[in-house]
Amino acid sequence: MNYLTQSSSFKNFSSSECNNRNRYKKIGSVDVTQALGNVPIVRLGNISRVCLESECLLKLESCNPGGSIKEKNAVYLVTRAEEEGLLTPGGTIIESSSGNFGVGLAMVGAARGYRVIIVVDAKTAPPFRRMLAAYGAELVDVPLHEADESGSMQKARMKRAKELAATIPHAWYPCQHLNPLNHEAHLYYTAREIEAHFPSDLDAVVVGVSTAGQIMGIARYLLPRFPGLHVVGVDVEGSVIMGTPAKPYKMTGIGLSFFPPNLDLSLLSRAYVVPEAIAYSVCHALARREGLLLGASTGAIVAGGLHLARDLGPDARILMINPDRGDRYLETVYDANWLSHNGFALMEGEHLDDAIASLSPVYF
Repeated sequence: MNYLTQSSSFKNFSSSECNNRNRYKKIGSVDVTQALGNVPIVRLGNISRVCLESECLLKLESCNPGGSIKEKNAVYLVTRAEEEGLLTPGGTIIESSSGNFGVGLAMVGAARGYRVIIVVDAKTAPPFRRMLAAYGAELVDVPLHEADESGSMQKARMKRAKELAATIPHAWYPCQHLNPLNHEAHLYYTAREIEAHFPSDLDAVVVGVSTAGQIMGIARYLLPRFPGLHVVGVDVEGSVIMGTPAKPYKMTGIGLSFFPPNLDLSLLSRAYVVPEAIAYSVCHALARREGLLLGASTGAIVAGGLHLARDLGPDARILMINPDRGDRYLETVYDANWLSHNGFALMEGEHLDDAIASLSPVYF
């Protein structure tokens, strides 16, 4: 079992070196891994009245080639592992993932010729399973009875991935949840893309929190450059990251049953812990009122961003990070039977506006 643990010289790169993508390309290759980033940013205008007063923007990481922001982590960590000799030709990539990071690794593995094994569980939706299989990844299931006291499967999946990596020759386990280099993908990609798009006058960035890679990479790069910037985290009700009570939840993409070691709360201005019913209602509102079919966690992130816009007042410029596409949630979040079976009643119009206005930020 190997995942990167050494502190990276990345921190000391000059701007010109950081912009030199050739350092991170596999020598002599031209493949899908070079098609990441520089995704569109759209302005929301119809989902809420607050969008008429504030500039509510959404960075569509769903437009990456595999449909999610986690491809950036996958490409970055695989390339670093290759450079440091942790992943060699013919090797095997093993990871615990309920969705996007696993798909990203499967995509990279297919492009670069690695065997990929993804440890999944009962919360892994059928579309994710089919995507992983389509890329050629092998799936290892962890049974439901191994869930922890809050109903989370993350610890059990991580344990199984560690066991596999210890027994399979030439295996590399990036361990996204604990890897201290996880945030560097977003120092290199996402934060610099934001800086290029907004040379000034950005008031806030709203980011979902799970492994903390996205939010820490963005915060550590942008805060020294935008001294007044609000970096705002979004979690789901039932997750323990922000110190709120643990309980079972269906959301994937954000939330954990433990505090992620890479998260530094002192870099955040505030956080929102969003009930799933609000998050899924916002997903449907984005599709029907903005023409944006996006993933489950995006609903929570946009809910937090809209509440923040109310607080910051007119003319605020707020950038929200959309992690993935909605097509992989057609059998869950966008399925009326699934919503009904799990007790989620969708809210619309003023009822949804009122629910978003009722959110209570967590301050640090």
